[in-house]
Amino acid sequence: MSKIHGMMDTGRRSMMNSQTALQTVGHNIANKGTEGYSRQRVEIQSNEAVGFGKLRVGTGSKTANVTRINNPYLEKQIGKEQSTLGYFQGKGDAMVRVEQVYNEQINKGLNTFVSEFFNSFREFANNPESLATRTQVKETAEFLARDFQRISSNLTEIQNDVDQQIVTHIEEINQATKEIASLNEKIQTVQIQGGPANDERDRRDLLIKQLGEKVNIRWAEGEDGMVTITAGNSGLLVAGYDAKRLEARGTPARGGKNDGNVDVFYYNADGAEPYNLTEQLTGGKIGGLLEVRDKVIADLHNSVDQMAIKIATSVNDVHRQGFDAYNKQAVNFFEIPTDAKNAAEGLKVSAAISQDVGRIAAGATPFAPGDNRIANSIHELQFKGVMDDGRSTLDEFYNSMVGQVGIQARRAEMSTQSQGDIVKQLGNIRESISGVSLDEETTKLIEYQKAFDASARLIRTADEMFDTVLSLKRM
Repeated sequence: MSKIHGMMDTGRRSMMNSQTALQTVGHNIANKGTEGYSRQRVEIQSNEAVGFGKLRVGTGSKTANVTRINNPYLEKQIGKEQSTLGYFQGKGDAMVRVEQVYNEQINKGLNTFVSEFFNSFREFANNPESLATRTQVKETAEFLARDFQRISSNLTEIQNDVDQQIVTHIEEINQATKEIASLNEKIQTVQIQGGPANDERDRRDLLIKQLGEKVNIRWAEGEDGMVTITAGNSGLLVAGYDAKRLEARGTPARGGKNDGNVDVFYYNADGAEPYNLTEQLTGGKIGGLLEVRDKVIADLHNSVDQMAIKIATSVNDVHRQGFDAYNKQAVNFFEIPTDAKNAAEGLKVSAAISQDVGRIAAGATPFAPGDNRIANSIHELQFKGVMDDGRSTLDEFYNSMVGQVGIQARRAEMSTQSQGDIVKQLGNIRESISGVSLDEETTKLIEYQKAFDASARLIRTADEMFDTVLSLKRM
């Protein structure tokens, strides 16, 4: 009798194992398209045998655990490479905007306006008595000043747009760290109860990867199953159940950063003094955006300002030596801003010349009709080494600046593509290990269904044996 009971118990456990396996297979199929999901597998072990005299009779099987197929070292490598990809993406997206500012195919281009300005003085030198050529000189000068302003304002707009992207990323980071802290608690609770917390770990791993895409982080998992995450070198974002807060807000100018551009601050606790973490954020999308904002665009701003000041001062120095149409000593041709840092933004034609083109000087002496020496001298400035302490002409300086923009944009694009291929390759490796194969899961579905049917048949057979034994007693 006891052996018949054992058969029924073996069949019952086998049915439960098959049911658990079928539910796990269904869970895998349902999460085929879930990002970051690791397929799960039911670990079935042989149950302890029982002794009958010299015999050891098996009692079926039991479900030991439901494990997830996952390589933690591969996950860390993917997270590291995704952080590098995020850096190149952030830098590349910003550099595309910067490149458009200097794109001669879209815009007429500063180099063209510079050439037209100096060429207008050549025309003026050929006909110094003409009112039309004087007007042309003034108009080309105004166009030149406006294009300097366009470049400067466009670069500033890109920096402001970068600020908005950083603010958005910081908000997303704060949301992710809160969820990771909550998952830490859930994972620890499940593990204390003896469970594996598979789905919670998948979600947490995905959030950590997304966090690494936005900013450079370091993280480690403790023996209790909870992770600790640090941004930069000292910004402890997640510790156990606790998530710290980051904030992006405008601050005064420093280094290459303009006044009002945002810095990233770390709050160790509510009400605590914030710590400026910006210089530690060198990776992820935020790291790439900060580099473009505070280094690349800051250097371009400086170069454009240098070029504007040099054109204005060089032209003014020569122009003041001449005499205007009224035989008076000439005034400055350009008004130069007092703040050299924003020279391109504030460059404009002097009020006197803007109101009266007769104040433009052509000759070097008064009462000398046809004298064109000043106009020729200004025209020749275009081909003189006035930039880089006499080493470069205006054309060479500008072309070098545009070339550097193109090189950096191209480098960022190629790096993004190359790094994207690395991440894709690692993703394919992960998919081969942790991904869900519908063909494989369908095969398992049929296998476990057959096992469930066979287990039910075993119970039915044991039940029939009981009836046979009971009928013997009635007889």
